[in-house]
Amino acid sequence: MEIIIHKIRLLDVGRAPAFEEWVTTEDYAACPDLPSVRQFSVQRVSLDPAAPFHYFEVIAVTSMADFERDMALPAFCRLVDRFSAMAELAEEVIGTRLGAGYGANSRNVADAMGS
Repeated sequence: MEIIIHKIRLLDVGRAPAFEEWVTTEDYAACPDLPSVRQFSVQRVSLDPAAPFHYFEVIAVTSMADFERDMALPAFCRLVDRFSAMAELAEEVIGTRLGAGYGANSRNVADAMGS
């Protein structure tokens, strides 16, 4: 499983409530339409306008090749359009999970993520 971490910088921190509403009602809701996505979450870091980034997202995907195919889907393109109107990527990190990992109350992270 591949893990993608995006550091996100808002174009206008005053629009943070609109961004968070979009994440929780539209961005999360679109995940079932992206077959490669196994887990996705966005975390708030800071709303200080001078912060190097304001949020980060963690995306667990079946593979980068699968995710790249999903990036051509209309559902993904709609997400990119809306995201780009509110924010920009400050940094991207991609890696491969070592082993199954750990998840509380489950045998391992793979079980917790439904893999």
